[in-house]
Amino acid sequence: MLKKITEIILVPVTILFLISAAVYLTLACRPLYYFDIQHLKIAEESGYSEKEIRENYDALIDYNLSPRQEKLEFPTLPMSREGEIHFGEVKVIFQLFLRILAVTAPLVAAAVIVFCVKKWKVTFLKWAGLLTPLLVAVLAILIAVDWDRAFVLFHELVFANDYWLFDPATDPVITILPDTYFLHCAVLILALILIGSAVCVVLSRVQSLRGDSGIVKEKHNAQNARKRREK
Repeated sequence: MLKKITEIILVPVTILFLISAAVYLTLACRPLYYFDIQHLKIAEESGYSEKEIRENYDALIDYNLSPRQEKLEFPTLPMSREGEIHFGEVKVIFQLFLRILAVTAPLVAAAVIVFCVKKWKVTFLKWAGLLTPLLVAVLAILIAVDWDRAFVLFHELVFANDYWLFDPATDPVITILPDTYFLHCAVLILALILIGSAVCVVLSRVQSLRGDSGIVKEKHNAQNARKRREK
């Protein structure tokens, strides 16, 4: 009974781990943006040099990744009060994901170790790996049908103000953050979640097969020992 309850609790914990890990890895994936600088011709479109674009982008990522940095300062770009508030709200969201990751990662790792030591099947990994793609499918459909609408809807649901509607005259950072880049981030997050889900299913299957093999081997050894005693 306790094992069943533990497994039920571990399924959403594992799902949260997969999602938060995907968000963190995407946020930290600077090469994606560096690629988009060239691919989306951000330098040509914005009028800033690639060096300047990288410096300001890195400042934004460092700010979102650091729990201790309280103020965002771009090396060369001005920022309005509304823009500063919005980026502060964005950081709160990212820091929430990082905290979730910091809690769920050790919990999932510890659970896997305990289950393996006790020779229990890690079925919570299988169910998390099977259920999480359902969420990915829903989001993928929304993105595929109308990315622009999905992008706007996300901001309207998450933020209680319209500060995310930047004016390039007061917040030129928006000129180096095209919508297509955020589309690429969304695709990467969904892809990482799917990869993590697949890994969970595979690990569950491998551990299950090894457990079944061990049980068969133990039964076989017990039968041989009984036969030897009978002789």
